[in-house]
Amino acid sequence: MRAAIRVFAQKGFHDARVGDIAKEAGVAHGLLYHYFSSKEEVLETIFRETWASLEREVVRIEGSGAPLREQLRRFSTIFLGSWLMTPSLVRVMIHEVGRSPEVSSRVGELREVFVRLRAMIESARERGEVRADADPQLATWVFYGALEQILTGWAMGQLRSDDEDVDRAVAEVVDVFATGLAA
Repeated sequence: MRAAIRVFAQKGFHDARVGDIAKEAGVAHGLLYHYFSSKEEVLETIFRETWASLEREVVRIEGSGAPLREQLRRFSTIFLGSWLMTPSLVRVMIHEVGRSPEVSSRVGELREVFVRLRAMIESARERGEVRADADPQLATWVFYGALEQILTGWAMGQLRSDDEDVDRAVAEVVDVFATGLAA
């Protein structure tokens, strides 16, 4: 999987061959077909495992009972921090998965992260942290969209990205979002 991520990030999904992945992984070409039926299945597995990890984190954050601003900071740190930890994976997720026509068929798989983010906002509204007139569903998409757009900018080379930039982006998104929703 790590070899596939490197190959997809370097060559792009469509230009990558199964043989490229096998070579990068240091395994026989046929061994890859023992585990995956195609490079499409490799990409799908990368997507599923990455998204499942994000789901586990958002469940943990929501269950913390922390104030909304802190929950948003924790999620943003994980989401944007992924760029520093695994830039090749982020490039693959943005270029190959996030922009693919098949993404609309994955809406059900994506749903849990958005449900949890929305629940954080709804709970904060019930606690009086968020304006009563705020639309939690729309606010969820605005928040997630801002984070995704920053990652896209980094992956496309349009924004600078180092430790300081990630910290600054987390602080800015959380401040703008939490301040805008504040009761």
